[in-house]
Amino acid sequence: MPLRYLRELTAPERNERNNFHLGIALCFVAGATNAGGFLAVGQYTSHMTGILSGLADNWVLGNSTLIMAAMASVLMFMAGAITSTLLINWARRRGSRSLYAEPLMLEALLLLCFGLLGGQLDSHSSKLISLTMLLLCFIMGLQNAIITKISKAVIRTTHLTGLITDISIELGRLFYWNRNPDTPDHIKVLCDRKHLKVQSSLVMAFFCGAVLGAYGFSHLGFSSTIILALILALLSIGPLIDHF
Repeated sequence: MPLRYLRELTAPERNERNNFHLGIALCFVAGATNAGGFLAVGQYTSHMTGILSGLADNWVLGNSTLIMAAMASVLMFMAGAITSTLLINWARRRGSRSLYAEPLMLEALLLLCFGLLGGQLDSHSSKLISLTMLLLCFIMGLQNAIITKISKAVIRTTHLTGLITDISIELGRLFYWNRNPDTPDHIKVLCDRKHLKVQSSLVMAFFCGAVLGAYGFSHLGFSSTIILALILALLSIGPLIDHF
């Protein structure tokens, strides 16, 4: 993979092509991390909807242990997103060309730690809170904030509800029958095929990553995430070389 291409993927100057290609890669990583993480901790960590719903349920049921675990997970996801935002804005203020590469490299290092030390973290987890799950929530928050900042909130990679909704909307437009052929184009219901392609590709990348992540974790255990760490390191290497 040419170094010039890697520089463009995480460079400060953005275009739709770079955002799309980076989004595909990060969706793949998120899917693999989420599916593999479920096998590790029995909980999906890429989206907060289910965790907050569980928090509400356990609040009503009075299950204090699960309430604390859910609150800690949400706070760690937020901490990851806050960390990403601080790193990007700090690098932008310094005029650094590695403003997006630095949080990606941090995510790579954390995934590497997860791959090498995940078993030890799991063994040191208390009955109240899983340290492994907290690390995964932090990683997912970190990544989601990165791509949100890069794409100006157009692309999300760690949860698919919005993506699948957008796909459904475009399919609804595609199947709509404009009965009068003389209807002006600005009134016709038309499908944005480019948008449909982008959103469908992101969903497929997440799904493929999830399949491979589940397969890798079931056969290799925690060490399967080392490959994901290498992918992220490769994505961030170009601007970091320029920086140093």
